[in-house]
Amino acid sequence: MSKLIQFGEKIEGYDIPVLNEREIRASAGILFLATFISLMLIIFKNNFLPVKYVITIFLVDFMIRVLINPKFSPTLIIGRLIVGNQVPEYVGAQQKKFAWIIGIVLSLTMFIFMVVANSYSPITGIICLICLVFLFFESAFGICLGCKFYSIFYKEKAKYCPGEICDRKLKQDIQKISNLQLSVVLAFIGFVFLTAYFFNDYYSKRPHDLFGIFASAKSK
Repeated sequence: MSKLIQFGEKIEGYDIPVLNEREIRASAGILFLATFISLMLIIFKNNFLPVKYVITIFLVDFMIRVLINPKFSPTLIIGRLIVGNQVPEYVGAQQKKFAWIIGIVLSLTMFIFMVVANSYSPITGIICLICLVFLFFESAFGICLGCKFYSIFYKEKAKYCPGEICDRKLKQDIQKISNLQLSVVLAFIGFVFLTAYFFNDYYSKRPHDLFGIFASAKSK
């Protein structure tokens, strides 16, 4: 039973339980995609059904992670199937547990408002946006925003963070950003604004069916 209900894995060479960050990022990507699609359906179709399923899945998945064992989380298992051929990147389990408790609080609040009370409000909108930001940063950048709060509530320093960001180190030359590179970014932002200013009317035109495929399909 102790092996079934636990948090993190004991890996040789690590003095605390750890988790595989690659699986976590894959899982975050899956949940982000599901949440984003359900949000788009609300905005464009006024369809709240998918988001209720997503909230329920999100809550149950995170409760399994925290209360039982991350290895039995359905989305983490799917993530393991996806990235199973990649070399594991081990991260400390404790800060992930803290972050996932935040996930439970957010998803439980959403569940109460949207599923139980069958309502929506600025509260649910803000929480949904927070969840999207958390999931996007985890999946795209490998940055666990929830883990950032771990050191605020706990005195001990988090260990084995993704990319070793817990340990401050001098950046290597390939990581440094020059003034020229910053200038390129600023110039690119200016280019985007100028493009929108001069070509917005042209870009706003609806594309025509080049080969007439969809037009002929509609006529049938």
